Amino acid sequence: MSSAHDNRIAIVIARGLARTPVSPNAVTTVVLLLGLGAGVLFATGERWLVHLAPVPFMLAMLGDHIDGNLARLTGRGSTFGHYFDHVAMACTYTAMFVGVGIGLSSSWLGVWAIPLGILAGISVAAIFSLRIGVEIKAGKEYVEQPNFLGFELEDTLYIVGPITWLGFLGPFVIAAGIGTPLFLLYVLWQSRRQIADAEKKGQSG
Repeated sequence: MSSAHDNRIAIVIARGLARTPVSPNAVTTVVLLLGLGAGVLFATGERWLVHLAPVPFMLAMLGDHIDGNLARLTGRGSTFGHYFDHVAMACTYTAMFVGVGIGLSSSWLGVWAIPLGILAGISVAAIFSLRIGVEIKAGKEYVEQPNFLGFELEDTLYIVGPITWLGFLGPFVIAAGIGTPLFLLYVLWQSRRQIADAEKKGQSG
């Protein structure tokens, strides 16, 4: 279980939801809708809508912790729900990057904004797919994220809010369009090693 700071908030909310009929999959569905909605808001390119977009996006990130905690607290976890959660967040991150790219197409980035956003979005979707593959073939322990001072790698995307409000979405999508595919190559290399390592342990066991 994550010990990230946002997870502590999620646990409190999940405890409240545990007293209601709300299911973990229902929370995941809301997460998916929030993520897609954020992508649409970013894609409009309208200043006030773009500035609103980080709110549903960050709520979706928080919700990603709520559904898992709710499943554990209520004993209503399922294989479908676990992978639905992965798919929902992959769609959320992809929609955000693609939406930002579309929304910036009329900015100083011009025609480069959309392919940069799409490249970042596709790379994120591929990274999630690789992580699911590693989990299936090697086990959950191989996809646990490192934690530094209570922050996980994915928590860095909360910075989308300040970046948007301060007007730095252009540099952000450039960095994402270049850095995310490079990180995908690293994850691909790492995934191959993790699966091979798990297979060796299985043979030796």
